[in-house]
Amino acid sequence: MINRMILNETSYFGPGARKSIADEVKKRGFKKALLVTDKDLIKFNVATKVIDVLKEASLPYEVFDNIKQNPTVQNVKDGVEAFKNSGADYIISVGGGSSIDTAKGIGMIVANPEFSDVVSLEGMADTKNKSIPHIAVATTAGTAAEVTINYVITDVENKRKFVCVDPGDIPIIAIVDPELMASMPKGLAAATGMDALTHAIEGYITKGAWALTDTLTLKAIEMIAKSLKKACDGDSDAKNEMGIAQYVAGMAFSNVGLGIVHSMAHPLGAFYDTPHGVANALLLPYVMEYNADSTGEKYMHIAKAFGVENACNLSPSEYRKAAVDAVRNLAISLDIPQKLSQIGVKESDLENLAQAAYADVCTGGNPKETSAEEILEIYKKAF
Repeated sequence: MINRMILNETSYFGPGARKSIADEVKKRGFKKALLVTDKDLIKFNVATKVIDVLKEASLPYEVFDNIKQNPTVQNVKDGVEAFKNSGADYIISVGGGSSIDTAKGIGMIVANPEFSDVVSLEGMADTKNKSIPHIAVATTAGTAAEVTINYVITDVENKRKFVCVDPGDIPIIAIVDPELMASMPKGLAAATGMDALTHAIEGYITKGAWALTDTLTLKAIEMIAKSLKKACDGDSDAKNEMGIAQYVAGMAFSNVGLGIVHSMAHPLGAFYDTPHGVANALLLPYVMEYNADSTGEKYMHIAKAFGVENACNLSPSEYRKAAVDAVRNLAISLDIPQKLSQIGVKESDLENLAQAAYADVCTGGNPKETSAEEILEIYKKAF
């Protein structure tokens, strides 16, 4: 079997990593940036730390900040027009998954205008050209969008999220600078951190996982188990650790896929505009319980990564329960909602949510064969 790994050309990590942007831009001969971000990151002076780098190096740019937390088809279309009107030749995205995913859509459509409707990019579209050059600057320790070949867009008209998977969309440069993550509110840090844990666990147990990705995802689980709570409580070393851990998880899952936690989270974002990290964090323990008997000994290693004593001496049922309990207890310690009813989900929508989740591209990677009916039962249990 042949396994493939696609990663950024170059990545920078650590406090002040954003300062590397200027040298990279000059070295590559780029002329003008469209800086893609959201209004809150401008308001709270997070994106401005990147803008300051451009100003100090006298690098021209324009800002596009018309982005929602679950970016829409219209957001991408507006971004494409902004890029064309700006005279830019490359993109810098600053943010979490919303900004970076929007930038990926913009970059792919500018390079492949026949996909200007956006929705035709769903799945593995037959694009001919790589994205225009894209530098992705992460401001949350969770989505790993800066290192993945995936992006997710919301089709508001049809109340659905769709996933685009394209090796051509990966940013050429990734910047993971914990100084840009320092201002995350505790709730956002918790939700995005649990999103990273979901990426690591689903990437570890997915059907496509193999030796190299297992090494990456298991290390990411260990780092997140150790650092997430401390990072949410303000520990600067733990925040740096989380920035690296979420990137490591992204290196893996981008290349091997995910599972039905993501399949089930995507419709919540489309129906209710639920933040993606919150949806994943809430659903993860329920889906882990569902998948437990299809994961071999992997839950033993997850339990061990969480520090469960003598995990290797437990029976399969014991170490599987220990792994699920460890994940659930971490979520509870971070004040993650535990029931869908707590975040405004309507019981009358569960069947439609299940149908949408079953049709999601991530479903095929789940370690256990499933059905819309079985997904509905998980939703009901989580309700």
